[in-house]
Amino acid sequence: MLAALGFIAIAPCLTLDRGVNPKPTPYLKAKAMSQLVTIFGGSGFVGRYIARRMAKEGWRVRVAVRNVNEAMFVRPYGVVGQVEPVFCNIRDDASVASVMDGVDAVVNCVGVLDEVGKNTFSAVQADGAARIARIAASHGVERMVHISAIGADAGAQSEYSKTKAAGEAGVIEHMPQAMILRPSIIFGAEDQFFNRFAGMSRMGPVLPVIGADTRFQPVFVDDVAAAAVKGVLGEVEGGVYELGGPDVHSFRELMQVMLGVVRRRRLIVNTPFWMARVMAFGFGVVRTLSLGLVKGPVTKDQVINLAVDNVVSDDAKGFDALGLQPTAMEAVLPDYLWRFRPSGQYDAIKESAKNLKA
Repeated sequence: MLAALGFIAIAPCLTLDRGVNPKPTPYLKAKAMSQLVTIFGGSGFVGRYIARRMAKEGWRVRVAVRNVNEAMFVRPYGVVGQVEPVFCNIRDDASVASVMDGVDAVVNCVGVLDEVGKNTFSAVQADGAARIARIAASHGVERMVHISAIGADAGAQSEYSKTKAAGEAGVIEHMPQAMILRPSIIFGAEDQFFNRFAGMSRMGPVLPVIGADTRFQPVFVDDVAAAAVKGVLGEVEGGVYELGGPDVHSFRELMQVMLGVVRRRRLIVNTPFWMARVMAFGFGVVRTLSLGLVKGPVTKDQVINLAVDNVVSDDAKGFDALGLQPTAMEAVLPDYLWRFRPSGQYDAIKESAKNLKA
């Protein structure tokens, strides 16, 4: 879906940090350092924020990834040896079991937006999630947090949404008390949503979108991480939580907000769904003929997802139930989208200069 449309100081007393749980006293931190969490996909967009927060909580953090060399950046999140990337392939039982020894809690952040090779929706989001839960249970792991998505539905037309639902079912089967988080579109410095479209806004006077009237409730990545940490620490009960930011916007409105931040004027053009399906089919053919070397900007499954609103259900548990206050987009977007402005970091200076001349 996102493709169509990407840390420990020991204080002598409790101190508060914006959006972060109070830092433990040295005694509590020493106690926490004996606890270990394995975060599957811990170097990914959401996983890295969870890893950073768990390190701040004083836990040892095992970051389970497919490419260890690309995950080395997580090590400075804690003191020497506190955060360690390790190899794991969630499609293999032995590989998953190898990162479960001595673990007190697990977090699964692994998911795919597009199928590539053996990493299909079913293999990763359904079978992979169930495998992690099953092996965690067999190792006596106490708590599990699973990152799913709003729209997870066994009866959905989208394979992405169906396999997300299957993954949730597999987790609950083996870890009935698990916390399942269903975020809407996630934004943050490394996101593949606002960054993607902000980049596209530099290419011409028109900004095409699919599903301009579809509604979303963007949620800040560190708020999702804060929710996950509460589950790992056992501060809240298990179950399903739907996470959305304080505002609901249509796709078109989100693009207008983004354009305002990057200070560009573009014509937002909605691509009809029938046309988007034709385009996705064509891109799929090209991808098949090129043996996966050429990827289109949108897939058939993503087009299906873009036709469905992605907002928190009226009766769902959310941030309120977790005692958390979600962050507004306007407070975060300028911090990382400034580089897409016409003059980048100098744009604000130029505007100030104009005011002085006036």
